[in-house]
Amino acid sequence: AFYNKLWERASSYFFESIYLPAAQTENSGIFNTTVDIKLKQWADNMLPKKCVEVGWDTLHDEFIKIVEKDKKNKGHDEIFDQLKLAVIEASKNKHQWDSKAEDSLRVIQVNTLEDRSVTDKQQWDAAVKFMEETVKGRLHQTQDKLKELTGPGKWEQWTHWKSKTQDHRNRGATKGELEKILSAEKDHKSNLATDELTTVRRNLQTSGIEVTNDFIRETWYHVYRQFFLTKALGQCQECRKGFYYYQKGFTDSGLECNDVVLFWRLQRMLQITSNALRQQVVNNEARRLERIIKEVLDEFGEDQDTLAKLLTGPRVQLAEELKKVRQIQEKLEEFIQALNKEK
Repeated sequence: AFYNKLWERASSYFFESIYLPAAQTENSGIFNTTVDIKLKQWADNMLPKKCVEVGWDTLHDEFIKIVEKDKKNKGHDEIFDQLKLAVIEASKNKHQWDSKAEDSLRVIQVNTLEDRSVTDKQQWDAAVKFMEETVKGRLHQTQDKLKELTGPGKWEQWTHWKSKTQDHRNRGATKGELEKILSAEKDHKSNLATDELTTVRRNLQTSGIEVTNDFIRETWYHVYRQFFLTKALGQCQECRKGFYYYQKGFTDSGLECNDVVLFWRLQRMLQITSNALRQQVVNNEARRLERIIKEVLDEFGEDQDTLAKLLTGPRVQLAEELKKVRQIQEKLEEFIQALNKEK
């Protein structure tokens, strides 16, 4: 749970701010230097704080899952559901993760991300698999977004009675022009030059299509990422058997597998951070949360107004009425005893 949520939160930053800029560099030496700098900045600043947030969210998510699972039991009593939800919310508001945890994670993450030594082929294969799955997932997301922007294809139009809007047609035409630029320049950078923008707009104008520069840039963003991720996926597949060349320093091999090493560093950081968060939960945070829940329950137990709002339903009303009946019966018994004494 920690690993999955960590990667979910970190993936966009990793691709957009670390991997993509590094991949624009001229050679493997500059690629590695750029990666080292950006990973260090990430681990020094944003990453530890983000990981503590992930730890907090995951712990509370797992706690809620336990509560929800309890609802499915045969002996579950619905009368306490509202009370439980209120206790969970109040506990979440009170629960603060250990302030020292962030510094502890920072040290672990900086040391882990600095390591570039893939020690065996098993680790190499795991990194290749991780990179392939990750890039494929990102590529599918990008392709889905492009499909959404360019509208339904011919087959979908026929089978689902759908049609393209003018915006869809404009996107499709712009996408076609941008793909021509990428096919002519395989090592194109992620930014579109001003003269390229002008060329694309003029080409579209000759086809009777008027679009703005912002429209072209927005389309380029997704077109370029599809191009980049497809290229990265191909490179990943070429590096499947690259561990031997990696050990030899890739000399005279023609292979460039620094991307795999980057993903190996990332994967190790995710694994080690997830384990560190799990230890923090086991050693401290689970007990802290349990103590807070007990405190909240005690507070609620002393607040009759809160209990009256949270414990509701026919059974509660019946219990209240029975309580009143008992009180009346007790008063009647006291009255009768008093009369008997007077006699």
